[in-house]
Amino acid sequence: MDADQIGALFTRADGSYLCARWGRPIVPVVFGVDDATLGVIKGAVEAVVALAGHSIDETDPELGANLMVFFVRDWDELRGVPGLGRLIEGLPALLDRLEAAEANQYRVFRFDAAGAIKACFVLVRMDAHLSDLPAETLALSQAVQTVLSWSERAFAGASPLGMVDGAAVLKPDIAGVIRAAYGPMMPVVARDASHALRLAARISLTEGRG
Repeated sequence: MDADQIGALFTRADGSYLCARWGRPIVPVVFGVDDATLGVIKGAVEAVVALAGHSIDETDPELGANLMVFFVRDWDELRGVPGLGRLIEGLPALLDRLEAAEANQYRVFRFDAAGAIKACFVLVRMDAHLSDLPAETLALSQAVQTVLSWSERAFAGASPLGMVDGAAVLKPDIAGVIRAAYGPMMPVVARDASHALRLAARISLTEGRG
């Protein structure tokens, strides 16, 4: 991917640029699925975190768990989740908007004082489309979309996943962006589009070595 294509992944609808990565180990917890699906989701998170060269832990000292994934059949189910309104500011209004838009997923990121991701709350409504997806595909897609603060438009036109021998895999160009963003010489957060040039340079350097 060139710098313009990379930049588009982190450029919001209002024209602002934001690429933030996790600044602490990720501690996932999943609600609303059976044990088998839980294992698939946690496995996908572990795979993407390993790709980034980041880490997973058993507990977060501030929140206990900092990556919370909620699977529901209807958005209204989330109104009764104890304590969720304290974690997600303006939850009732958000759920009203999601219901009106007939949305099937939404992610809320929280950032620390340095601008790095410190928590992510993933809300997934299992509509007909998502219910038709294999659990592995849905899990990998969600894991990818929580590892960086992608633009809300980043994957509107094309999925970050591809198919190989009938199995969903992360597209090499998106994998390259994730690895580059987590490079030790890269900032934990960037708000200037010139950051995309640095990502492109790191990707080219890595590919050249490969």
